[in-house]
Amino acid sequence: MHTLYLTMITALRALRRNGFRSALTCLGIVIAVAAVVAMVEIGNGSTKEIQKTISSIGAAVLMVFPNAANNSGISQGAGTAVSLTPEDCDIILKECPAVRNTAPIVRGRGQVIYNNQNWAPNNIVGSSAAYCDIHDWAVAQGTNFTDDDTANSNQVCLIGDTVAENLFGDESPVGRELRLKNVVLKVVGVLAHKGANVFGSDQDDVLITPWTTMKYRINGSGGTSGGQGNVATAATSTTGRLTSFPGTTPQIYPAASATAAQDTPVNVRFSNVDWLLISARSLAEIPDAISQMNKLLRERHHLTDDQDEDFVIRDLTEIGNIMTSTSRLMTQLLMLVAAISLLVGGVGIMNIMMVSVTERTREIGLRMAVGAKGRDIMLQFMTEAVVLCFIGGVAGLAIGRLSSMLVSALMHWPVQASPGAAITALGVSAAVGMIFGFYPAWKASRLNPIEALRYE
Repeated sequence: MHTLYLTMITALRALRRNGFRSALTCLGIVIAVAAVVAMVEIGNGSTKEIQKTISSIGAAVLMVFPNAANNSGISQGAGTAVSLTPEDCDIILKECPAVRNTAPIVRGRGQVIYNNQNWAPNNIVGSSAAYCDIHDWAVAQGTNFTDDDTANSNQVCLIGDTVAENLFGDESPVGRELRLKNVVLKVVGVLAHKGANVFGSDQDDVLITPWTTMKYRINGSGGTSGGQGNVATAATSTTGRLTSFPGTTPQIYPAASATAAQDTPVNVRFSNVDWLLISARSLAEIPDAISQMNKLLRERHHLTDDQDEDFVIRDLTEIGNIMTSTSRLMTQLLMLVAAISLLVGGVGIMNIMMVSVTERTREIGLRMAVGAKGRDIMLQFMTEAVVLCFIGGVAGLAIGRLSSMLVSALMHWPVQASPGAAITALGVSAAVGMIFGFYPAWKASRLNPIEALRYE
């Protein structure tokens, strides 16, 4: 231990004699370590931010869309098939053990009006009370609408932060009435702030109402012709008033007999929805949920083995995985560049150590003449190389941490400190000193004392 201490002191004195040269020598190590630390912290921060943004959509969320309709062999495009119903939602929740919750979705568009203010929300959605639970979205003011509101097509809604700010300003929206396509909707709650999603779209620019209200009152659509389902619907106007009532239409033609009805089947009108929002019980159970839903919906839609699905299941966690992989790939590429810098720094260390051995040949010969062994000489020069790289690693660590903090402060990029990366960077820098300092140290230890003393 005492010998190691003396060797360390000797190494530090030798480096101090040529301080400026030593500083320039370890500059490559400083830059490489700083780059590694900064890139790892920025990469970790980006990954964490992506995961946070994905979690704001809702954990383990799946979406079931209609597939492309086909008319006389001509595809009508994705989402054109009329194949999904609210009953599909209910059966999925009941029959699929891996599914935690479900909600039907009906799209809407329009201008929302309150007194003399108007706003066109980016996202107008008709759904059920489970929508907020699936998206893990709290109600900051008021309450969520209920399943009874959905069953009765009640004219109620939830609004996001952006809609509340643009229509109501500082006034509390809860209990106020706004109009959407001349349908009066009472605001029962304001959703908690979420900010932008992974696509940069404002999640708070949203209005959510029961899907039945959206479909029958706001969109003014009744049932849709199809070959499945048996949900009876009433015709409505855009103002939400019923335009026909059971029993008021006069009977002009006699009712068809059971035999005639069987011989001349007609399409049944049913309530379709635009897509289904599904929440799996956990991320690990997503594959099971997809498999269970695929089997169940094929059975419900009477699809044979040779028929393609009339629905498409999308996994939102795929988006997060792709973005996280992209962020990780960019970090790895940047770290590869930093590794090249580290290699260049190591070559610089070897070069300066070779110069040092040449300059100190007489000193080496003198030490050997008074009893120093080859391993002592080798240990001294190895120690100098390691100390030089370690000092560069510490300086690079400080600069890298400062750089990531500046990036966070000036460019508002997310960063996350990584103690593991810092320790690894210091260890790698010391290893570089040992690897690239070995040959000069070995060469110094192999010098002949007599020839070294005569060296000019």
